[in-house]
Amino acid sequence: MNAPQPARTAEPVGDVPVAELVRLRDLIYKVAGIFHPDNKLSLLQERCRGRIKTVHVKSLSEYVEFLTTHPSRQAELNALLSDITIGETCFFRNRPQLEAIARVVLPKLIEAKSSQPTRSLRIWSAGCSTGEEPYTLSMLTLDESKGRLKDWVVEIHATDINQRSLAFAQKAVYGSHSTRNLTAFHRQKYFTQVGEEFQVQPMVRNQVLFRHVNLTDDARMALLKRMDLILCCNVLIYFDVASKRRVLRHFYNNLSPHGYLFLGHSESLHGVSDDYRLVHLPGATAYMRGDSLHGKVS
Repeated sequence: MNAPQPARTAEPVGDVPVAELVRLRDLIYKVAGIFHPDNKLSLLQERCRGRIKTVHVKSLSEYVEFLTTHPSRQAELNALLSDITIGETCFFRNRPQLEAIARVVLPKLIEAKSSQPTRSLRIWSAGCSTGEEPYTLSMLTLDESKGRLKDWVVEIHATDINQRSLAFAQKAVYGSHSTRNLTAFHRQKYFTQVGEEFQVQPMVRNQVLFRHVNLTDDARMALLKRMDLILCCNVLIYFDVASKRRVLRHFYNNLSPHGYLFLGHSESLHGVSDDYRLVHLPGATAYMRGDSLHGKVS
């Protein structure tokens, strides 16, 4: 994948030559599909300062060299990506979207799959950050476990490129900021208070499988097949059009014919992909495969 060319008007950022930042920018783009435009190079430089001290090099130029030649380069790349992909989230963050999933999408998925011998629901939280989203989805399905989802197997695949966020998610202990949107019902039913924090109960955690996945890693992405519901909220905003199309093609190939794709409330596929059709839901929008009206399977 060819990285975008830097704008000719780019200027040095502080005392760092822009060429060094562009080298780093292009390396990150090649590895993860995340693109930093010229007006974000200063932020990229700021995020690298701590990493430069950690690996004991003296300059950004030496750091880029470390990332490309040192035996520990992969571990350091993972650490750098963890620093530049820090996301803020909480439980039940986008309530209108979640209500549309609970009231419309889940019933439609259950109806579409109820005649199958094995009743299972496969959900993918792509860019799961510190775990609040997949655990929220787990709670939504558990709310139906004695009703429409009785005797169903629910699998929630939670992936992220940030290894530190994944480690935090697997501990499943959250403070008041992350849990601020919880209803008293969900807090009491699905959490155990530990001091001033809240531990997600095993019944919620057991449905969620966390994996370290780079959304531009074709081999890893190809493994996440037959998804009934994919959420990729506020992730594609960090990608350029070429990377977005690459990821969206994987989602298309991995989405079941009756499945739904949800993005962040301000995100759109307009001008990016013609593979999907827009679906209007109460309080939210989603996407389905463009061929799903005809039941075609890729």
